[in-house]
Amino acid sequence: MKGKLGMGKLRGLQQLASEDGIFAICAMDHRSSLHRMIQEAGVANVSYEDMVQRKLELCSTLAPHASAVLLDPEYGIAPCIARHVLPGGTGLLVSIEATGYGGSRESRLTTLLEGWSVEKIKRLGASGVKMLVYYHPDLAEVAQRQRDTVSEVAQDCLKYDIPFVVEPLSYPIEAEAKTAPQFATRKPQIVIDTARQITGLPIDILKAEFPADFRYISDEGQLLDLCHKLDQASRVPWVLLSAGVSYEAFCTEVKIACQAGASGFLAGRALWQEALSIADARDRLKFLSTTVVDRLNRLKDIATKYATPWQRRLNLETPPAIPENWYGLY
Repeated sequence: MKGKLGMGKLRGLQQLASEDGIFAICAMDHRSSLHRMIQEAGVANVSYEDMVQRKLELCSTLAPHASAVLLDPEYGIAPCIARHVLPGGTGLLVSIEATGYGGSRESRLTTLLEGWSVEKIKRLGASGVKMLVYYHPDLAEVAQRQRDTVSEVAQDCLKYDIPFVVEPLSYPIEAEAKTAPQFATRKPQIVIDTARQITGLPIDILKAEFPADFRYISDEGQLLDLCHKLDQASRVPWVLLSAGVSYEAFCTEVKIACQAGASGFLAGRALWQEALSIADARDRLKFLSTTVVDRLNRLKDIATKYATPWQRRLNLETPPAIPENWYGLY
């Protein structure tokens, strides 16, 4: 963490985490992938209303049980606030990037959503800003352009004193792209190197991939060692993303990651992806409010038992002294 944590960032981190300092965040900012999932469930022409309805269902059932939710501006935030399905005590993390990427398949570039900004996210009362960046540390020029984009948003987050969460996603290039085993062999080092490079920027939370593929590395001791290396590489608190793996696999990943130093999880499809294949809205809501809530609570129990509170990671367990005239200097 570079520099002092402003009161706005401090308050935002408090809102995103549980009282114990653990992040148990539900991701529901999916756009193109959600559109595809609704289509696969039998809706040929997915409308704006269809997208909004799924966001409302996810938020109304899961937000009361999460420390925070991650929502998008296009379909999620305004309807969920306006229809009172986002509890006042649940943190709100908001995505700033456009869905997809520019550039080529092997040189992916993140673009910010047109008409959206850190200032607007702060103005609507959100707890934090999130940005996804496709990233490969071996692509020096592309990686630098991605870091420049991260830095641009990071500076705005410093200006408006709001937490900044960055989600780097790896992808295969050149020989790695030929077969899954080749990419799986390289992935641990890619994820670890990425964490080191991205957290060298003034961000507040790293939303990290699990640094291995269970299909090729199954030894728990080896997996724990890789997560320890990821923890050492990250200069800020980090949470584990689910990346659409199965729920049971994600539970195992969360346990190992939290044992190694993660401060919680930020889970999306691993929690709720099966719900999207249910055609009837009442049946979807029942599945979300029972099975998926149970899943979330189990993940919270795992994280609460093993995770490192974000305050401890930042050496903030002892509150700093506040000078009498702090507000004049703020």
